[in-house]
Amino acid sequence: MKNLIIFDLDGTLAKSKSPIDQEMSELFQRLLEVVQVAIISGGDWPQFEKQVLDQLPKNTLLEKLAILPTCGTKFYQYHQEWDKLYAENFTDEERKKILDSLNKALEASDLDIKKTWGEQIEDRGSQITFSALGQQAPLEEKKGWDPDFVKRKKVVEHLKTPLKGFSIGMGGTTSIDIVKPGIDKAYGIRKLNEILGLGIAEMLFIGDALFEGGNDYPARKTGVDCMQVRDPEETKSIIQTIIMCSKEPEISK
Repeated sequence: MKNLIIFDLDGTLAKSKSPIDQEMSELFQRLLEVVQVAIISGGDWPQFEKQVLDQLPKNTLLEKLAILPTCGTKFYQYHQEWDKLYAENFTDEERKKILDSLNKALEASDLDIKKTWGEQIEDRGSQITFSALGQQAPLEEKKGWDPDFVKRKKVVEHLKTPLKGFSIGMGGTTSIDIVKPGIDKAYGIRKLNEILGLGIAEMLFIGDALFEGGNDYPARKTGVDCMQVRDPEETKSIIQTIIMCSKEPEISK
């Protein structure tokens, strides 16, 4: 058994930008009773509050939960309240370079976007995220736009040269995440190793985008054991199995 279970958020614990459902909330509470847990996602801190933390039962063992927003560029732990341990924010020069390159890449990619809901580009301090249909797009609209990642791959190809060294990943249903050079989910896992004092062999990473180019893929670079899931329902089954395997067997009299 592992001592730390690491999850992606969108597509793994919840539908894109949606709160975890009641069943997941209860399973998550039970999981924290038997093992330490971390979540690494492209979303910023407010997304974690809305999607996960506000949904958990009041007696959840938050001290055993680590939160790593924006693909691990930030790290939060709970000590009576949530404390931010670090934030790898962009410099003004880096931010300008990313935004200029992204706008040029979008123009060159000639994406077929008929309607947007809210802003497409969001500056999260330590991560810049492009959401093709906008930050508030309905899930049903997003699911059908780029299910095979072909449209986003065109944008990423145009970004590789001008943003060489930066970490570029495709996450969720319509988004592209850009973070500092050398900082991605692998960086977040190494920070968990350093801060929690747990070895890579003691960890398990669970995500829906572990394929090459997906924003979970960098986790593989650490050597951590990984499990690819289709959706939150499959994640629930894995959590149930972990909880069952973690229970001490009853001794027959």
